[in-house]
Amino acid sequence: MKRLVGYFLKGLLFVVPLVITIYVLYLIFIKIDGLFRIPIPGVGFVLIFIVITLVGFLTSVFITRHLVKMVDTLFNRLPFVKLLYSAVKDLMNAFVGDKKMFDKPVLVTISPDSNIRIIGFITRGNLESFGLKENVAVYVPQAYNFAGNLIIVPREQITPINKDGSEVMAFIVSAGVSGKN
Repeated sequence: MKRLVGYFLKGLLFVVPLVITIYVLYLIFIKIDGLFRIPIPGVGFVLIFIVITLVGFLTSVFITRHLVKMVDTLFNRLPFVKLLYSAVKDLMNAFVGDKKMFDKPVLVTISPDSNIRIIGFITRGNLESFGLKENVAVYVPQAYNFAGNLIIVPREQITPINKDGSEVMAFIVSAGVSGKN
């Protein structure tokens, strides 16, 4: 009986992530296809991929850079739109842009008196403009969530982690279960 339960649990470990991933991808395909009212599954997704790649190409070409700057300037002048646009743009740049921000993983000692530490990423090493000369900004992602906290920490409570940022991020968001031992 114990062996049967073990096989069932191993089956769950394989099937559940697989089914959930396929289901989420299916929902994304259906939603995107529904936007274009295309009866063939996946065509809308491919169309979106092609359009985004084409826009990426056009923003890289010298001729269209002026147009990109105009749109950027316009969106940065509108009161509420500026807040949303700049936040999303900065977040996207932090992950995939030229100015990747999650490339400096660190251990933060919560209190000099304890051995409790958290893993985060230095997002700004200079906080003089806030009057916090000896501090750094560390973003601490939450496990199984698209959220996190920004904490301000004295520089001496930071220990760099010599690992790739994407590997550390996967470790954090998986609550420490992802990655190699």
